[in-house]
Amino acid sequence: MKVVVAYSGGLDTSVIVKWIKETYKAEVIGFCADVGQAEELNGVEAKAIRTGATKCYVEDLTEEFARDFIFPMMQANAIYEGSYLLGTSIARPLIGKRLVEIARAEKADAICHGATGKGNDQVRFELTAYAMQPGIKVIAPWREWKFKSRTELINYAKNHGIPVPVTAAKPYSQDRNLLHISFEGGILEDPWSAPPDDLSVMTRPLSKAADEPEDVIISFKKGIPVKVNGKTLSPAKLMIKLNELGSKHAVGRIDIVENRFVGMKSRGVYETPGGTILHMAHRALETITMDKEVMFLRDSFIPNYARMVYNGFWYAPEREMLQVAITESQKFVTGDVRVKLFKGACHISGRRSEYSIYDEKICTFEKEDVYDQHDAEGFIKLNALRLRMLANSKQKRY
Repeated sequence: MKVVVAYSGGLDTSVIVKWIKETYKAEVIGFCADVGQAEELNGVEAKAIRTGATKCYVEDLTEEFARDFIFPMMQANAIYEGSYLLGTSIARPLIGKRLVEIARAEKADAICHGATGKGNDQVRFELTAYAMQPGIKVIAPWREWKFKSRTELINYAKNHGIPVPVTAAKPYSQDRNLLHISFEGGILEDPWSAPPDDLSVMTRPLSKAADEPEDVIISFKKGIPVKVNGKTLSPAKLMIKLNELGSKHAVGRIDIVENRFVGMKSRGVYETPGGTILHMAHRALETITMDKEVMFLRDSFIPNYARMVYNGFWYAPEREMLQVAITESQKFVTGDVRVKLFKGACHISGRRSEYSIYDEKICTFEKEDVYDQHDAEGFIKLNALRLRMLANSKQKRY
């Protein structure tokens, strides 16, 4: 038997390689997707082989991740439950797709992931896998093995000489990519416990933010960011640059309790520096380039679109249908936005576009000859007609 494991080098997948070999008497091949984990990938291939894998694919997917996943989602202004910019969620369909492709190439009998039976990632990985290959066998150790906690995994790893990046003192579950890093578990399971300052990777703690504000200009073409401060950058490099700028000013750190797809609530601390800047800048540009009714309709998609991404339905026809409409809405979202970064905040300070439908001649408070203010009276009376009819009827409310 041959199994391809989605391998990160973290606690769960480090134990999984050995567990799969023992439990299934299988050959294990690791697959580690580089979606922007930075130094976390150092030595990951050697570690997988040392732990028992026959070999380990380590593939740089950062450009594809930013271009085909982060940016289309940003066009939708997708945000889950008003706070979460979907950093972990959006990486899973890409990782899952490539996992299946490697399994095909290796003629493997199964794929395996380290997601727990309580979380969202099991759903995201498996929905992707079944969309790619309906009959694929999926092994999910957290739904099979005897371990009941991460503490037990840490002890198992220690007893078997498996090096892992967490300890009983800091048992946080972390997930990092180009868009964000998440922290869950440990003292964070108490929603009243404040996260410690050392729980900071992609942003500085607010106390260490730069003391001077900084202006940054982001340029968009059809809703896709293409330049930072006038310099054209590839999708991945643009994300890296904005992450650096956001980190310097402590931008993008949130502490939330979210509703998981499986039904329970989960508390997490997320750092999304570049994504926060992009989200705010993109919305600002839309305010001068999008028609009012188009914006209203597109915004009505946001909760459903965000839920599709969060719940793992990236490869579902409903998400693809919405993406077509969203792409159409972005035809004229081209231009520049200036933001001011300072002490954890991202302030919009300017926006411009050759496609702007903002008209100073009409909206001015000074003298103008294009807008007849007398017309407003008829507009108001027409909109008030149904309210006046109700007030004159037995349905009178006030």
